[in-house]
Amino acid sequence: MDAEDLSVLLSAIRAPARIQRKIQQQSNWSTARRLLTDAQQARPAELQRAAAWLKQPNHHLLDWFSPTYPELLRAIPQPPLALFVHGNPDLLQRPQIGIVGSRKASPVGLHSATHFATGLARAGIIVSSGLALGIDSAAHRAALSENTTMAVLATGPDIYYPPRNRQLQQQIAQGGLLVTEFPPGVTARRDHFPRRNRILSGLSQGILVIEAQRQSGSLITARLAAEHNRAVLALPGSIWDPAMAGCHQLIREGATLVTAVDEVLEELNFAPVPTSSNHGKENKCCGSLANLNLLANVGNETTSVDTIIARSGLPVAIVTEQLVLLELEGHIVSVAGGYIKMGRR
Repeated sequence: MDAEDLSVLLSAIRAPARIQRKIQQQSNWSTARRLLTDAQQARPAELQRAAAWLKQPNHHLLDWFSPTYPELLRAIPQPPLALFVHGNPDLLQRPQIGIVGSRKASPVGLHSATHFATGLARAGIIVSSGLALGIDSAAHRAALSENTTMAVLATGPDIYYPPRNRQLQQQIAQGGLLVTEFPPGVTARRDHFPRRNRILSGLSQGILVIEAQRQSGSLITARLAAEHNRAVLALPGSIWDPAMAGCHQLIREGATLVTAVDEVLEELNFAPVPTSSNHGKENKCCGSLANLNLLANVGNETTSVDTIIARSGLPVAIVTEQLVLLELEGHIVSVAGGYIKMGRR
């Protein structure tokens, strides 16, 4: 894209939604220029920053008139006029599933996000999310360790948000793809997150909600997915856990209840996960009968050490030692007040 068209595009991004809809009915940026007023013109600093960003390696701009603009996204209401992408743009053409959930995720929620993202990535599916803390980050890391991942940003492509995810964002840019409708230099604002969520939904075949309260941005993404005729899937959890209330609400409203990766793949007509050669080793439990007995005394909700000792009838020293081994092997996780049993599917 030359400087003149880039200037028109940046001006169009600033234009009201009704003007953007008219622009999308045009054939190119030259004809779109007629719809823009002087008040909407891009500032020189914005144009300079965007042009400089585009000159860097693996930086791309897919505009509305580009043949590589994702067709799934083109079909949603109010699609973005352009996508600024950092990484491998070919990933936009591959099947993907969005994983979303709480920013303040529980250990079980993080474990579930890691489990499902790992399995989906092994099946060749692009796992996408919003690069937020909690469930998003766990899903990105797990998918990136197995294959690749895509993050949809609520900022410009050169802004690190949240700052704590700076390293993860850099890793995704190198081994996956960052996508945003916001030009370089644009910082996070509250209204940017629903806009990000519609892109995440629009690019995906389905949205999987791992853990969400009733008032949650994840539910916004799920409802956008339903409006976009995408699959909505949700994990069940304890009826006493407010962190799962949003998932239960989605299930009551018609979302598909899933408890395994293969159920997600089946719902979306994808091939099942290939069997791993070391799958059996990963699913073996503890190496001794005592550990097996001890594991049976750890609940799916927080169980104190005193309770584990009382239930098992084992000496304190043995319980303490074996809890450490169980945690190292990934069967339990230490939380405030005790331990929680983790699934080994």
